[in-house]
Amino acid sequence: MIKRASELVTEVATNRFGGKGEVIGTKLLDMEQLQGKGRLFSHSILKPGCSIGYHQHNGDAETYYILKGEGIVNDNGTLVKVHAGDVVFTADGESHSIENTGTEDLEYIALILYSK
Repeated sequence: MIKRASELVTEVATNRFGGKGEVIGTKLLDMEQLQGKGRLFSHSILKPGCSIGYHQHNGDAETYYILKGEGIVNDNGTLVKVHAGDVVFTADGESHSIENTGTEDLEYIALILYSK
């Protein structure tokens, strides 16, 4: 199966988990294609100054692969700078947030898989 760029669905969420501004997410796979193993596989963009607020994962784990830009991740209460090429993993029961602190878009791949 090939999904063409023109077939992908892009959604904009405002103040996600109490964050600032918008997160733009393009779904790379839908729920059927994730085959019950997870709930999200997307290309996400945070514009400068935008963020996803601090939240906990329950019953799933999330991974970010940073493609472009820079930001700050709150990794269970520890603030860490991230750049292109970095991977952020938040396990079931852990918490995180991400904020674009740079001057260009912060782009990353987000994958949420169920832990059970």
